[in-house]
Amino acid sequence: MSSPVRQMTHRRLPPLPGVAPHRRQTQRSPAADMVITGVTCNPALVPHHSSRSVHSSSTMYARSPDLQPETVTQFLFDNPDFLDSFVQQHVHEDKIRQWSQRKHKVQGHNPVALTNGDLIKDQRSNWKNCVQSKKWRILQDLTKDNTTNKARVFTELAACAAESVNADGHNLYLVDEQNQLFLASKSSRNQRAPTACVGRIEPRTSLPAYVAYTKESLLTNSLLGDPRFPLGMGVETERGVSAIAVPLLHGNNLILGVVELYRNYGSMPFSPEEEEVAEMMLVWADICMEYVEMYNSMMKQRKLNDFLLAVTKSIFQDIVSMDTVIMKIMNYAKKLVIADRASLFLVDTKSRELYARIFDTGRVEEHIPQKEIRFPMDRGVAGHVASTGEVLNIADAYTDSRFNRDVDLQTGYRTKSILCMPIYNRGNIIGVVQMVNKIDGVFTKADEESFETFAIYCGLALHHAKLYDKIRRSEQKYRVAVEVLSYHSQCNDEEYMLTKNVPIPSDIPDILDYDYSPWAIDSDHKPVYVLYMMRDIFKMHSQFDLDDMIRFTLTVRKNYRNVPYHNWAHAFSVAHAMFTVIKTSEHRFTPIECLALYVACLCHDLDHRGKTNAFMVKSASPLAAIYSTSTMEHHHFNHTVTILQNEGHNIFKHLTSAEYKQILSDIRHCILATDLALFFANRSRLQDIADKGEFSWDNADHRRLVMANSMTAADLCSMYKPWKLQVQLVDVIMEEFWQQGDQEKIKIGYVQNPIMDRDKVNELPESQVGFLVGICLPCYEVMAQILPETKPMVNGAVANLKKWRELADKEALEKEKEKEREKQTEETQDEVIKEPPVTKPSDDVNVTSEKSTLLPADVLDDSASDTSFLAADKPLPDPPSGRTSNTSVPSEKTVLSSQSEESR
Repeated sequence: MSSPVRQMTHRRLPPLPGVAPHRRQTQRSPAADMVITGVTCNPALVPHHSSRSVHSSSTMYARSPDLQPETVTQFLFDNPDFLDSFVQQHVHEDKIRQWSQRKHKVQGHNPVALTNGDLIKDQRSNWKNCVQSKKWRILQDLTKDNTTNKARVFTELAACAAESVNADGHNLYLVDEQNQLFLASKSSRNQRAPTACVGRIEPRTSLPAYVAYTKESLLTNSLLGDPRFPLGMGVETERGVSAIAVPLLHGNNLILGVVELYRNYGSMPFSPEEEEVAEMMLVWADICMEYVEMYNSMMKQRKLNDFLLAVTKSIFQDIVSMDTVIMKIMNYAKKLVIADRASLFLVDTKSRELYARIFDTGRVEEHIPQKEIRFPMDRGVAGHVASTGEVLNIADAYTDSRFNRDVDLQTGYRTKSILCMPIYNRGNIIGVVQMVNKIDGVFTKADEESFETFAIYCGLALHHAKLYDKIRRSEQKYRVAVEVLSYHSQCNDEEYMLTKNVPIPSDIPDILDYDYSPWAIDSDHKPVYVLYMMRDIFKMHSQFDLDDMIRFTLTVRKNYRNVPYHNWAHAFSVAHAMFTVIKTSEHRFTPIECLALYVACLCHDLDHRGKTNAFMVKSASPLAAIYSTSTMEHHHFNHTVTILQNEGHNIFKHLTSAEYKQILSDIRHCILATDLALFFANRSRLQDIADKGEFSWDNADHRRLVMANSMTAADLCSMYKPWKLQVQLVDVIMEEFWQQGDQEKIKIGYVQNPIMDRDKVNELPESQVGFLVGICLPCYEVMAQILPETKPMVNGAVANLKKWRELADKEALEKEKEKEREKQTEETQDEVIKEPPVTKPSDDVNVTSEKSTLLPADVLDDSASDTSFLAADKPLPDPPSGRTSNTSVPSEKTVLSSQSEESR
């Protein structure tokens, strides 16, 4: 047996009365013969049917004058399936909507009236006027409308439910924040004017209040006399007799409102099936509200994010002063909550006061800085918020006892509503923002939530503004300090004139001798000797300014500290050693490189504190925080640049821009090369190139390796000076090391490097042997391999090594004798000794001073034993040979490296 659908499709329909059937060969469709006003028929769109259908080719209706409207009407009544198929395929939905509107207008339905006076032009819901597949699209359009709210969505749903059950009218009640019902919309003007509030949600009052209380739908056909709701409908009506009330519930069973559908006297009462239809229609309420709230929340958050991004850009890009940031915060705060005025008070934690100096007057010249006002933190609304951290949202300021009316009396301004909120930074209240008089009502919970997020950015902005003010003040203090220090660290006019009046000699005898003693030159004459050598090197390249050279030299001398060894005398000796190499060897350095080498030697220990890099790091020196590697060497170079930047000190001002950059780069390279941590790698590379015969003066990298090695050789120039002079200089540098060791004992309780321990002075000869073998001789030998004219460095170092080995062997012999004496003491320890033996000092050791306790008497004569000139910068006494003796002291880096080399 075929299905009902198949039977309906293939059943044969009777012909229209008064119309004779055509023959089979006509093959015309009935749709092609009928003409319906307002509808355009397209024969191509008419569906083909089977041979058994009434619309087949065997049964066709021709256009005939006898075809009357009554006949067509009867045909459509007899063939509803044909009408439905024809409308779906050939009639546009807009035409259907027009038909529906005309029919509704003819029936005389009234428009829906809202409580706010607005009219809904068409009572029939948009949901009813479109096909079922379009309902969700209309819902989306409705919820995405910026003006969509809860009342509008529920009004549309209520109208849709009323149409579904053919109600004569409907009312929509919503729940407010006080848990009361109020009329949101109604569908008839015939009702009496209602009050805005219907009543509280409780039983035995009205029908919507009862349904909201029970949260269950209700169908009643006797509105009058029901004890559950004796007041009847929420909105009084004279004709209503049957009603359906459906609660609008949220997902968590929260009541949102009630829809009341009713029929008047004379209409059929509602049936349970119609109640079920209404419930099914209003199930959409929860879904709609969820979607609307989610959409509105996302849009609100997006607007807030855009607002905060604009705030961040505006505030943090233009942090000029605290006043500027405060003005911007006040402006943005007013825009955020739509307030009339805003105030910002900062917290003074020391005096526990609130203060402000910028006020919003509401006029064009608002936000003008005024006289600062202060008041205690326990007064007024702002004081309460600053003291407790509580957010205050006051709808009526004059009813709040914390509000101070004096300001209004003085200004004539009327304060109505206030929103006051604290501003935090790192958990502490740093300020209070107070908004006054919301323009479109009172401040809401949403305003509080929005401004709570805004307050976080306010705290960050105020914190950074304070830091900016501190940095700006610190910068000004720094500039003043630099100005003062520059004045005292630069040479004065008196020093400048004294040096300028001393003529620079045209020739200095023996100054190019490797055994020459720079320490023998008087302190006042050292600058003149520097000028002599600098002028000689400058002549190799270009012109120079003698006045700038004098000021530069004197200021460099003034910036060396009064430490035992790394002082001005040491810088002068290193500069002289480099001058000797430049003038005596057949090098191929460029003139710029020669000048850089000499100036780097003169400045390579500027502002030296007499401490090693390791000590600076261990003691957490600020310099170690600035420079992680080669701490002191970086400081020496930066100090050199600072001196060059002083007015009247730029000795390179005649160089071109490219030459100036090049010479500063070379000076930096040379000064950093004096760090022995870099020496071993540089010497190894240079030695490898020289051994392979690949060295070339035309290669810039090869020349830079020679420059780095030359700096180390000049820095250690004391190690190849005559023996008597070198011994005295070693004593001086050891005093500097011992001073550092004394400080380490005080600060950390022990000495990190044994060579700096004053109690281990007897190990000095052995350490000097290791230093000469491990560092000095390798440095001098590769120098002599590249520049044979520097061979005297090797010869002097070898001669001194022989002396130190003799002392080391003698010290080793003394240790053996000491061990023998200790052994004898152990053998006789059981004997009874009445009187302790008296030990006389050895006849072959003459202690001339605290510094030279290990030096034999035949090593030093009377003149050489006086080492005070090294620290006091006095001229050396004339030696018996008639020549000037020179003394050289290994630098701190040198001795430290000798220890590591000796251990290795």
